[in-house]
Amino acid sequence: MGSQETDKRRWFITGGCGFIGSNLIESLVADGCPVRVYDNLTVGTREALAAVTPFDEVEADAAWSEGVQLVVGDILECDVLAAAAKDGDVIVHLAACTGVPDSVRDPHFDCRTNVQGTLNALEAARHGSAKRFIFASSGAPAGNVEPPIHEEIVPKPVAPYGASKLAGEAYCSAYAQTFDVETVALRFGNVYGPKSGHKTSVVAKWIGLALEGKPIEIYGDGTATRDFIFTTDLIDAIHKAATAPAENVSGEVFQIATSHETTVGELAELLCTALAEAGIDPPQVRFTEERLGDIKRNYSDTSKAAELLAWKPVTSLQTGLLHVLEPLLYRNASN
Repeated sequence: MGSQETDKRRWFITGGCGFIGSNLIESLVADGCPVRVYDNLTVGTREALAAVTPFDEVEADAAWSEGVQLVVGDILECDVLAAAAKDGDVIVHLAACTGVPDSVRDPHFDCRTNVQGTLNALEAARHGSAKRFIFASSGAPAGNVEPPIHEEIVPKPVAPYGASKLAGEAYCSAYAQTFDVETVALRFGNVYGPKSGHKTSVVAKWIGLALEGKPIEIYGDGTATRDFIFTTDLIDAIHKAATAPAENVSGEVFQIATSHETTVGELAELLCTALAEAGIDPPQVRFTEERLGDIKRNYSDTSKAAELLAWKPVTSLQTGLLHVLEPLLYRNASN
């Protein structure tokens, strides 16, 4: 997934101890890239990073090394963040308040984290050496619109989370046009894959409940739809966003998903089938009330990413679920 160009760059990753970050770092380490992780460890952990690669924990103003470094800090600590990112070439801004329910419960915290935190990261890029800034956005800014979601839809966020991510996209556009920071906003679909044990997203949550022998819950009647993207496809998109010509991508927003609409009910059926193949009893499925702020239909048109990033997803949901459960298959075959 990497390239000779990325191998020469220093990668600075906020929220790098989390699910997506650990998968990205694994790919960068395989490419021999210097990596600095910036994380406050409220969600991600040192143990999660150590499971991917050896690392040195350093202060924000430490010199970069050829390996992986961890700086413990918060994206709301503007000066610390700027010092840590100073000599990076690519900034990947993953750190965020990521949940719709959390944003509904505490809109102020969601705004501080996702708006002020993103602004701080952009300032670090502007005043440091980073030329490329990759922002982890979401389909949530679009709101309840007729899918497929594409980049030209007028955004109408439903939840505070969507509003804060939309603000982050707007700041990326402003920094690209005013300060010549090469920003790329990637609207991630529903990401699933390995190293997601602590995640509360639907695939990770359901697998965790199934392993505990507990029922899984579907909010609503199961007809809500999402666009589920496997981590290897997502990481490939991040690599492409880091290396695509600036004239194609700077200041742009891209839908990064599969262009395939899957109902939550269909996901439950696919997961139950995959669990059965792994020798695990499928969980009981329960239906409950819809959640405030949830979007009814959501899948993406990824043609812009195909054209300007030369990126396309290759992993089907069925294949991806089997990859996630592969360690369980191996464990049961060994018993």
